[in-house]
Amino acid sequence: MQDGLLLQEGVIMMIDVWLYGEIASYSGNTDAGAYAHLEMEMTPGSTMRDVLSRLCIPAAERGPTFINSALSAMSGLQPDLGHVLADNDRIGIFSAVSMWPYQYRFGAKMTPELAAALKKLPGGGLHHAYDAEG
Repeated sequence: MQDGLLLQEGVIMMIDVWLYGEIASYSGNTDAGAYAHLEMEMTPGSTMRDVLSRLCIPAAERGPTFINSALSAMSGLQPDLGHVLADNDRIGIFSAVSMWPYQYRFGAKMTPELAAALKKLPGGGLHHAYDAEG
């Protein structure tokens, strides 16, 4: 296959998708266990919405989502739907019932879309730590 040639002509780009927890069942692999890995061919200009639509993942089942290690969405807050993806982007999608990944217990890098959406929430969004009063 001539992936390099196709990409140069603007016909195709590759997206690396990892599905974790119950979301792994949307990979099309009936033997998917705790995770599934997909390499998806997408057209340039494709968005996160396009990936979710192609995989038939309902919004209510999608939990923490990462694009290139930056948190882009959370259960009930999905400002990344219009995020335009680039060739070789890596996406990680966790189930809505997943626990917050331990390695992010002190915070996570976020996409600009999520950071802006969190600032609009009452109290300025989420807090990773609280003072002694609460």
